[in-house]
Order: sequence, then structure tokens, then C-alpha cells
Amino acid sequence: MSRISIGSRTVTTSEVLRSYWTVATERQRVYHARLAGLPAPWTDDEIISRYRFTNAYRAADRVSQDLIRAQYVGSQQPEDLLLRTLLYRFFNKPSTWAALEAAHGDATWASFDVEDLAETLDSMLARGQRVYSAAYIVPPPPFGAARKHRNHLLLVDHMMRDGLAGKLARVGSLREVFETISSYPSLGPFLAYQLTVDLNYSTLIDFDEDDFVVAGPGARSGIAKCFPDTAGLSPEAMIRWMADTQTDQLASLGFDFQDLFGRPLKLIDCQNLFCETDKYARVAHPAQRGVGNRTRIKQQFAAAGALNAPFFPPKWGLDTTCNSGAALAHAIA
Repeated sequence: MSRISIGSRTVTTSEVLRSYWTVATERQRVYHARLAGLPAPWTDDEIISRYRFTNAYRAADRVSQDLIRAQYVGSQQPEDLLLRTLLYRFFNKPSTWAALEAAHGDATWASFDVEDLAETLDSMLARGQRVYSAAYIVPPPPFGAARKHRNHLLLVDHMMRDGLAGKLARVGSLREVFETISSYPSLGPFLAYQLTVDLNYSTLIDFDEDDFVVAGPGARSGIAKCFPDTAGLSPEAMIRWMADTQTDQLASLGFDFQDLFGRPLKLIDCQNLFCETDKYARVAHPAQRGVGNRTRIKQQFAAAGALNAPFFPPKWGLDTTCNSGAALAHAIA
């Protein structure tokens, strides 16, 4: 244990704080190595090699990449763009989105029909296919339908008819987007924040991801492991401190962190990394207690083929070719 000063507070840190930056650095090493087409193993870290962890940057994850592409392919009319984002993320599963597109074509507000989409999902379930991702729990909305997926379609319909697209055009901050999303049934803080970040990928809104953050349950557990005593600072304050001091911390630890084509870690990324650190610590630091009773990592890592060329929101201005091919392979070696 050691102590550091954050503002006027004296905060207690544990050895897990170093592991936070190990997860970030090694997971990025794996990401860039796979993009460069290098053969495995991509990291010497046995835990990162063996178990499944998300990317250090949320937008680089497979499902987020699929969502971002879905946002930018097709109509950029606010209602259509909003519809695609809600419809995609409530199910959060690329195969479900692909099935809906195959059956109904481009999703537009003018053609949106709850019953038609529900029948497609009914058929998938009848064939034994899953329509929801297991990444995180999406509570069923209280719209009275017998099946969860029908209630989510009814929630989408409700949000669209309530004029959410127009409301988003009038908000002045990422926090206001979050508060607007949070006003709808079943959308608690964690899911509302995830949707807020999703919408901010699109052309609907354009705020800095460092404007606002909400700590999810996994992140709170990771924070508790890294900082056994936060001296009263909120989880969100700890996430912000990590983002603000990332360069200094990485330098002091001697880590060679390869960022996202010049983009530093943002609040959403640092929030997610606390969640991944909570998982990593179950193996690396089993005696360190967080929030809850989880003691093992369930999912093993298995590379599902080569990574596709990344696609990030064009407004970010990232040059995804600058670290590719031979140059990237040399940098990683």
C-alpha cells in the first residue's frame, strides 16, 4: 500500500493500480499487433493471453465497431440515425442486427414497424438463436408485452415518438444527453451512459468524451481494488484523475503504451479499464477485495480471425493508416 495526493485528499493505492496500466498497455499491444497481422503470441502477459478482455479503447471493440459502421452507413437524417443506434444497442449483438437488416432492409423511422421486427426476432428465438448479447444486462422495459425483445421494440417506438431526436438537437452537454436518456423507462445510469457515448459517436451530437462519465458496477469494483481508500472522492473523480494523469503515470511506470492512432484514453475508456482491471485482479491479485464476490474470469480468449480495418467516427480525425503494416510491426517488436 502507498499514498498519493489528489488535490487536497490523501488517497491509498494498492499494487492493483500498476496492473491497471498493465491491462491498458498489453491489451493495446495485442490490438495493434493483430491489426498489423503479426502472428501470436501478441503479449508476454499470461493473463491477457489466456482470458478475454475488452480493448483499452471502447470504440475499438468489435461490437462498438459494428455499431459505428451501422451509424455511418445509411441515412444521416436524425430520426433514422437515432433509430439505428437504439435498435442496435438494445440488443447489442451484431448477428441480431444483421438478421434484422437482412429481413427488413435499411432501418428507417418511416418504415419502422414493431410487429414486423418482433416477428423476425420471434423466429430467431424459435430456431434457438440468441438475440441479446451477454456483455451486460439490459433490463426489460415495462410496456406489457410477454417477451423482452417486444418490450424493447416498444421502448424504441416510445422514444422516437416522444421526439428524442429533436431533444438531442437542443442539448448543450454530454451530461444533458445522459439526463435525457435516463428519463426513459428501464434506462438506469449504466445503460443510459453507454447509450450516451454511442450517440456521441454519430453525427447526432458532438461533445468531448472527457466532458462526463458515470462509473458502472464493474468499474466501481476495480476502483476499490486500485484505491482501497479514496478519501471520500467519488468513483467518477477517480476515473477523471486517471484520464488526466495517464501520461505521467505511464511514464513513471516505464510502460510503452501505444495509444489509438494519437488519441489518448478518454473517460469512457478509463471507466472500462477499471472494469477490466477488476477482472484481471481476480487472477493477479486474488486477495485484493473489490465490490461483490466474483473470484474468477469466466471467458477464455480465442482470436476470431484477423481484425478488420478499423473505422472510427470521422469527426475524430484519426489516421488509422499511420501505424499499420511494417511500421507498426517494427514499433511493436
